[in-house]
Parts: sequence; structure tokens; C-alpha cells
Amino acid sequence: MSEKKHLTLAAAVLALATLLSRCAGLIRDVVIAAFFGAGYGADAFFMAFTLPNLLRRFFAEGSLTAAFVPTFSAVRQQQGEAQAHHVACQCWGLLLLVMALVTAVGILLAPLVVPLVAAGFGTVAGKLELTVRLTQLMFPYLFFVSLLALVTGILNVYGHYFVPALSPVMLNAAMILAALLFSSRMAVPIEALAWGVVVGGLLQLGMSLPLLRRYGVRLRPGWDWRNPAVVRITRLMLPGVVGVAIYQINVVVTRLLSSFLAEGSLSYLYYSQRLFEFPQGIFVVSIAQAVLPSLSRHAVADDRSALLDDLRYGLSLILLITLPAAAGLLLCAKPLFSLLFMQGAFDVRAVHQTALALMAYAPGLVFVGLSRVLVPVFYARQNTRTPVWISFWTLLVNAIAGLLLMRGYGHVGLALALTLSALFNALALGWVLRRQLGPLGLRPLFWLGVKASGAAAGMACVVFWLLQQGDWPAGQTWRNGLVLLGAVGSGGLAYLLLCRLLGVALVRDLGMLLRRRRPAGR
Repeated sequence: MSEKKHLTLAAAVLALATLLSRCAGLIRDVVIAAFFGAGYGADAFFMAFTLPNLLRRFFAEGSLTAAFVPTFSAVRQQQGEAQAHHVACQCWGLLLLVMALVTAVGILLAPLVVPLVAAGFGTVAGKLELTVRLTQLMFPYLFFVSLLALVTGILNVYGHYFVPALSPVMLNAAMILAALLFSSRMAVPIEALAWGVVVGGLLQLGMSLPLLRRYGVRLRPGWDWRNPAVVRITRLMLPGVVGVAIYQINVVVTRLLSSFLAEGSLSYLYYSQRLFEFPQGIFVVSIAQAVLPSLSRHAVADDRSALLDDLRYGLSLILLITLPAAAGLLLCAKPLFSLLFMQGAFDVRAVHQTALALMAYAPGLVFVGLSRVLVPVFYARQNTRTPVWISFWTLLVNAIAGLLLMRGYGHVGLALALTLSALFNALALGWVLRRQLGPLGLRPLFWLGVKASGAAAGMACVVFWLLQQGDWPAGQTWRNGLVLLGAVGSGGLAYLLLCRLLGVALVRDLGMLLRRRRPAGR
């Protein structure tokens, strides 16, 4: 199987699994919105989830995966399966110990740390105390998902993507059931969601762990932490942790600033970011995750030409997908929140405010996508330091822009600040990568972007006209549902047709690849 075909199929499998998990996540958010709305309890829960979720990115999806996958791939390729399994066991033992300590410390220090990141909550009676309590309840989630990240990295190296990407369905299901079945039975209803998070994390790990046996991997805690591969992973993780920390501090800064705004501002940002992350999780993360093992193999073989070829292919896929997705989010923001969320405690005002935030987030989808494909090139070359420095400057851009924009635009200004910082991050990564590797051969990518933008503009006209046929203040009606479905479907078909008319060869090639045919000239 050709490299491009393998990457496309891997990304497609990841996208399918992620689509299912994101749909479950959307249902979860609709349930949370209906039960808790955008106010006191919801603000406390979303802020409380910040710390364990932040540390999850530190120790799991970001730094651990970026350090482990290239090293594990290299050991497996150069030293064989037995040594690769040995390294996995040593990492498992080290991770068990470290995450148990981090979880315990997090629970103990929550009363000291939470007031720092939720300072604005102190002006509302009981809100800060509730946030501390919820944070302590949810910290064990960090332990389970960090172990899951290691399992996922091993499975990805062996070419298994589907089940790990599908595992968030268990988290979403646990939270939905907690809200539906237990929130009304608890003295503090929002605590049911916190318990759902912990149970969901345990179920996620339990869903993926047994799959390792299929590849002959049996994870038993090892204590040979002086193993060269383990030392290399640890050294690569340290700057990676800092880099991910800086990126996630962007989120913390945004939530800290939002805590000083009107009540509900943090919830508006959360709900809008969740819809923003829907296409990001399905397409952007899937492509980035699929391309990392391939880039790592080429880096180990010192094959610069193949590495850049995969980079260009990944960036092309990102542009082809995120340009229409960003336009769709911009146009469909109000219809989406009106149709999916406007019920129970989530009223017309909440629909309007969350839609405005999503419109500010939407253009950032393109820049986040480009960054998510550029960063793995640094990781594949075992260079985790450079993205750290770029992330640091990105943090400053976000903080300064947020402080300036929130004064006149409130929570919408904070969303726009994140979009501007994402643009800066993508440009900086591309500039530094060119200085390190030389010319990247991105001219065809520029013309692909021009053509895809033209197709997305034509698609936007179709979607805009169809959306005018809906009555969005009416909220959840069958007519509105059919109008939105028709607009999305017609927009997608219009985009593909316009891409073909404009000569976007990648659309044709993708169809051939997914039909298991080799495109001509490849």
C-alpha cells in the first residue's frame, strides 16, 4: 500500500471513529445545556474541568504521545519487537507512578490553585467553593486518560486507530447517564457530572487496553527507567510538557479573563468551543495523528524528501477540509445553537451569545489545522524545543489580544484573541520549519488554497440562501431541522462540485484512494 493511501485510510478511520465520539459529545453538551444552562453551576463545572483537562494535555495527548510514538517506532524498527515491548512496559510503570502522584497532589492543592484560575468567581457566593469541590472530584480522570494515551500511542504505531479514537464515547455516555439519572437525586446536581467524568475515564481505558494482546503486547509495570529509550522519551517529554503547558495556558488565560465578565460568559465560550472542536476533532486531529507515525519512520530513515512529501500531503488535506468547515461554522452558528441547544435552561439569549463566540472562533479552524500538521514534523525529528518557544510567544499574543479585545467585545473578544494567536502560531511554525529544512515546496499548496477558498465562497452562497428559509428564533422545529440538514448537505455537494470545476486534483485523488485505486501520476 502506498504511503499516501495508508495515510488517507488511517485518517479516514480516525475521522469515522472521532465523528461517532463527537456526535456523542454533542449529545452530551445538549443534555448539559438543557439541565444546567449557561450560568452558576455550568460555569463552575467547566472551570473545574480545566485543571484535570489541562494536565491531561500535559502528560497525555500532547507531550507523551509526541515523545513516545517516534521513539517507540524507532526502537521497533531498529531493535525488534521484544525490545519495543520492553520499552513500553518501562514507560507503563513510570507513568503509573507519576500519574498517581500528580493526581494525589492535584486533589490536595485544588483549594489553593483553583482560586488563582477562577479569581472572578470569588464575587459570587459559594461559586468558588463549588468549583474547588468539583475539581477534586474529577482529578482521578487524569490518571485514567494518561494511561490511555500510552495505550493509544502503542496501538497507533501498530496501525490500529479506530477503537482508541472511539473511546471518548464512553466518557460522553457516562456523563449523559449521570445527568439524566443522578443529577436530580444529589444535593448538588452538578456533582453528578463530575462523577460521570471519572467513571467515563475508567471506561475509556478499559475499552482500549485489551486490544494490546492482539499485537502481543502485555503491559506489566517495569522499573528499568535507565533504559536509553525511556530516558530519551523522558527528555523529549520535558520540553513537550512545557510546550503543551503554554498552549493550554492560553485556555486557562481565556477562562480566567472570562471569570471577570458577566455570568455565563465562560459557559458561552465553552459551548461555542465545543462546536468549534467538532470538525477539528474529526478531521484536523485525525490527519495529524495519522501522519505522525509516517513522519517518524521517514525521520528515522533520514528521508527528507519523503518527510516533506507527507507534510505537503497533510497540509493539503487540512486546507481542503478546514476552509469549507470554517465557512460552514461561521454561517451556521446561530442555526446550530438554536436547533440543538435551545431548550430547558438554554434560552434565546444564550443562543445569541454562543453563536457570536463561535463566529469569532471559526476562522481559527484553518490555522489550528495547519499548526497540528506542522508540529508533528518537529516531533518526528525529535525536536520538541522549538514548538515550546513558539507556543510561548503565542501565549503572549493571546493574552495581550484578549486583554485588549475583552474590554469592548466581552467574551467574543476573547474568542477572537484565540483565533489571532492561532494565526500567529501557524505562521511562526511554518517560518521556523523552512529555516531548518530549507524550501518546503509549498507553492502548489498556495494555489490549492486559492481554489479551495473560491469553492468555499461558492458553497457559502448556497448555504446562506438555504438558511434564510428557516425560522431560527423558533428553535427546535422539524422545518428548521430539515433546512439546516439541507443547507449542510447541499453546501458539501456544492463545494465538491466547485472543487472539481476549479481543477482541484486532490479531490479526485482522494476518491481514487478511498476506492483502493492508485491515482494516476502518483
